Amino acid sequence: MLEETTEQQLLQRLDTADGKEALFFHTPFCGTCRLAERMLDIVAVTGGIVQVSKLNINFAPTLRDRWQISSVPCLVILEQGNPVRKEYAIGSVVDLHRWLARDGESVR
Repeated sequence: MLEETTEQQLLQRLDTADGKEALFFHTPFCGTCRLAERMLDIVAVTGGIVQVSKLNINFAPTLRDRWQISSVPCLVILEQGNPVRKEYAIGSVVDLHRWLARDGESVR
């Protein structure tokens, strides 16, 4: 199960972030978001992935605007606290595992 974070908690953590992590933007009543979250839960159980947190976009106006998040679900891959990739189409567990692998290929 993904850990829910607040925008304030995340902003504080991003200032000192080191390495790769991911943030899943969602809304509670979005069916596609729920499906994507279930796939993320499956990937998390397999291990070997970076930390993934989730954030309700309705309570994240600063990051939504700063990173220009246009819709949900949106998975943002971060390196050293900076977004390096945004994925809106969460197609498969295999894709998620590849994007979130700790020691895998570099993200684009």
